[in-house]
Amino acid sequence: MKLNFLTQMREAAQQLLSKGSPLQRSSGRAAQAMRDINPPPAATTQQTPHSARGEAPNPASHPAEFAQDILERMGIRIDLQANLDRAIDLGTLRQPSPTPPLPEGAQFIRGSYSNHAGTRHYKLYVPASYHGQAMPLLVMLHGCTQNPDDFAAGTQMNQLAEEMECLVVYPEQNAQANHSKCWNWFNAIDQQRGQGEPSIIAGIAQQIIEEYPVNERQVYVAGLSAGGAMAVIVGTLYPELFAAVGVHSGLPFASAQDLPSALTAMKRGVKSAAKAGNDAQPIIVFHGDSDTTVHPVNGEQVMKQRLHHHRNLRRPRVQSGEVPNGYSYTQTTHTRPDGSPVGEHWVVHGAGHAWSGGSALGTYTDAKGPDASREMLRFFRTVS
Repeated sequence: MKLNFLTQMREAAQQLLSKGSPLQRSSGRAAQAMRDINPPPAATTQQTPHSARGEAPNPASHPAEFAQDILERMGIRIDLQANLDRAIDLGTLRQPSPTPPLPEGAQFIRGSYSNHAGTRHYKLYVPASYHGQAMPLLVMLHGCTQNPDDFAAGTQMNQLAEEMECLVVYPEQNAQANHSKCWNWFNAIDQQRGQGEPSIIAGIAQQIIEEYPVNERQVYVAGLSAGGAMAVIVGTLYPELFAAVGVHSGLPFASAQDLPSALTAMKRGVKSAAKAGNDAQPIIVFHGDSDTTVHPVNGEQVMKQRLHHHRNLRRPRVQSGEVPNGYSYTQTTHTRPDGSPVGEHWVVHGAGHAWSGGSALGTYTDAKGPDASREMLRFFRTVS
């Protein structure tokens, strides 16, 4: 952490208590935001609270305890962790249903990949339709508190893999890297090619390519929330590997460098998104306009950031629709002069922080929206 972390934490605490509202009334969105980026504590064997030892907690090794200490120094008598836990939407954090049985001949294989940045496990779905032929590969990055089984069940991406004949790999964040299992999209080291989690995720994709006859022109990455933010990063850093990117409720590339800036970006977007990406890598973005965890302006900024390379694009085509007994939505499509798509932006009206069109078998899903999984795969096939 920087030396001015005390000031940063004071600002973050003030954001949590913005406009003078008591935490009990305003903690819903702030706590959900905190949980969605929760920075990892370093490994430690010391269990005695620092306050009991008369010491100030170390922000690098004990971030939660440090934040509590700062609140107390500011005269704010609140049990931060207790309030955060109470503020979590238990409906969206419910335990997922048991994993449904696989179709005959299909496999959901557990594997792992290691490099200098660490080790991550993953699960690879191989559809029953696979008989040694080349297939597209989709890398799916889960959101905070999720795992591959939960994310696969919620997005129903394995079922679509059967229908559209593709491999799907789900890298898994571990609690040692982030205790809420969020991808660390807000860390500077995890925004660099050849470093951190992006190198691991790209390595997992490359490992699958080496083990299976993957069509290397049809390798894609997509994710939700923290996973969506990391999908933007991975796609930006490895454009030669990933042909297109899918982002659901995510944030622009390099939109934060620490906890306070991450909270700000999630709440209000960024003042000036870094120019990133390239003109050859199409992107599809989904975002609910009632998302109180990651402000929907972030979806707009993801699109703007990716399209800045393009010149002479056609006038965007805007379409509206509505899911029967569900949400209405606006789909904006950006195309080159030859008509080939470079981006789609789906705004789901009334939707919150959840995978649009997802199944109740998983967490963070909302079946009332358009089917984001099917639309992403359709978009990927269109731009290949």
